Amino acid sequence: MINKVGIIGCGTMGVGIAQLVLEAGYEVMVREINSSMLDKGLREVRKGLDRSVEKGTLSKIKKEETFDRLSGTLQIEDLKDCDLVIEAVFEEIEVKKDLFKHLDRICQEETILGSNTSSLSITEMVASTSRPGHVIGLHFFNPVPVMPLIEVIKTIATHSDVLTKVLDFAKSLGKVPILAKDNPGFIVNLLLTPYLMDAIHAVANGVASVEDIDTGMKLGCGHPMGPLMLADFIGLDVLVKAGHTMFEEYKDRRYAPPPLLVQMVRMGYTGKKIGKGFYDWLDPKKPVPQALKF
Repeated sequence: MINKVGIIGCGTMGVGIAQLVLEAGYEVMVREINSSMLDKGLREVRKGLDRSVEKGTLSKIKKEETFDRLSGTLQIEDLKDCDLVIEAVFEEIEVKKDLFKHLDRICQEETILGSNTSSLSITEMVASTSRPGHVIGLHFFNPVPVMPLIEVIKTIATHSDVLTKVLDFAKSLGKVPILAKDNPGFIVNLLLTPYLMDAIHAVANGVASVEDIDTGMKLGCGHPMGPLMLADFIGLDVLVKAGHTMFEEYKDRRYAPPPLLVQMVRMGYTGKKIGKGFYDWLDPKKPVPQALKF
């Protein structure tokens, strides 16, 4: 049974996962690599709970009770008694493998290790541990408290009882879990990435402006936001890495990051999180489409 959840990483995804798991009634411990990042992460979780109070989904009294179930640490060893540990760190396979090796050494035999990766190989992470049946993918979507979907990724070694526990856990968060096998991109990014890359190619080829491409897909296909704004939300750097990962696996040019995308990331334009991508996010409530010229 899952009671205590460890979360590694207090970035956007880690904070969102922490808030979600707390509001579902679990005890949560978050871990960061330095005190400033940890303090910032804890503040962001509280802000998220404050937003839930404003929306009326959480009472003020319940908010304090919820926050009291949250603790932070700089020591990975403090996660040893967690029932489930979810990593939400950089999309670098070696970083994740090293992390899983360490967790494998310190955690209880029955602890489930989960990765929030959007495209990297769960099997490769499994191979870095001595508990192949207890490592699984748990891919949340941003913004975590709002998006209803969780991709659960199993490998050929995943134990059936572990899979059941994780699916039940996902449902307990109020989310809809879908089950995927371990292939790059899983389900959503396998289908989404070529669409985003095509939109970026369209901008680069002068088919239309950023604004008109996004408006066309929103109003023409009934999407909540256009592909270029969505790319900014995901993070252009994340999209580049995911594209490279899937291209290397499938050797299908649909997944290869367009030169424009690579150039923007090299310039530091990584999307909403940095304030600039296909949109200028100076005012997050009124993003301004960029007039990209070549």
